[in-house]
Amino acid sequence: MNRDIRTILLAEDSAADAEMAIDALREAKLANPVVHVEDGVEALDYLFARGAFEGRGKGNPAVVLLDIKMPRLDGLEVLKRMRADDNLRRVPVVILSSSREESDLVASWNLGVNAYVVKPVDVSQFFQAVQTLGQFWAVLNEAP
Repeated sequence: MNRDIRTILLAEDSAADAEMAIDALREAKLANPVVHVEDGVEALDYLFARGAFEGRGKGNPAVVLLDIKMPRLDGLEVLKRMRADDNLRRVPVVILSSSREESDLVASWNLGVNAYVVKPVDVSQFFQAVQTLGQFWAVLNEAP
């Protein structure tokens, strides 16, 4: 079965966390290119192929790794807008956040997140968590 290799969209405002996530995905030997954006506005621009991403290739990402606490537009609002759009509602979204607030967890599940992962404080645990997420969502999982 020949499938196009789709991108992984990483929406993360922390440069250090983004670098670790990208390194972990590379270490997992995923062929998927990673597109990193730093806030929710850029994430929506990528998803809707507008602004700086107007000329990007067609198709949705294999998975969106989404931080909650970002400037300009938070991850929950990005998730809400994705689930309201017919073209994006089935794209898998994994919240990858340091937030342990119950309200963030409940809001994420109510908005239809596919998984919620609290960023481990330990670097090696964070690395392992991102590798596992990337392998499952980008390789094993197929959108309906």
